[in-house]
Amino acid sequence: MSDSVIMASSMILALLVILLTLFSLTRHLGAQSDNPRKNEPYESGIRNMLGNVENAFDVRYFLVGIVFLIFDVEVLFLFPWALNLRELGWGGILEMFLFLGLLVGGLVHIYRSRILRWI
Repeated sequence: MSDSVIMASSMILALLVILLTLFSLTRHLGAQSDNPRKNEPYESGIRNMLGNVENAFDVRYFLVGIVFLIFDVEVLFLFPWALNLRELGWGGILEMFLFLGLLVGGLVHIYRSRILRWI
């Protein structure tokens, strides 16, 4: 065997031993509590998420989050386009206007279907 294989194997073994030692030290030296309240599930101020289904979240919160993520991620596609605008030429500009047109069309659809209406 070559020296580099022995060196790589010994480094991996040393890392494995170090990691296992650190994991065991944190388990044994860390703070431990037998308080039953500490082991209860806590979800954003709601005591028992699995108990009462009548206190479920309103679906509109999820819709607002999904719509925000869709348009937020789509804006990320504008950044590389703006950086490479000179190399893309008129074809790139037309493609980006088509892309923005699809985004505006989606926004118009969301507005017309009143997805984000709260009243």
